[in-house]
Amino acid sequence: MDDRELLTLANEARGRAYAPYSKFPVGAALLCRDGAVFTGVNVENAVNGLSLCAERVALFKAISEGHRDFVKIAVTCRGTHCRPCGACRQVLHEHAPDLEVLMGNPDGAFVRTTVRDLLPDAFSL
Repeated sequence: MDDRELLTLANEARGRAYAPYSKFPVGAALLCRDGAVFTGVNVENAVNGLSLCAERVALFKAISEGHRDFVKIAVTCRGTHCRPCGACRQVLHEHAPDLEVLMGNPDGAFVRTTVRDLLPDAFSL
């Protein structure tokens, strides 16, 4: 799957986000080495700490289905290039520190980096 296809899936997922409080829908699409793709959206809650980001939703869906070998994740939101929050960076780092990250927007523009570059001194045991 090429970058544009993955970004398109993330953008399509973004339309299913539940973001009544922030009004900031985010979509993610996680590509596994075997070609499987898992999408995620941000799901907010009135108690903000109970909300989940799109990146973690996609990752947790993949893990719950037995996938552990991740290649790339695309994340989209409106406006600028969508960057994973600190919590998502830490969780992604634990499962795939060299994961390629495409940070995009609905117009198709994106920036490429890795989880390791986004969180160079991640916590680990």
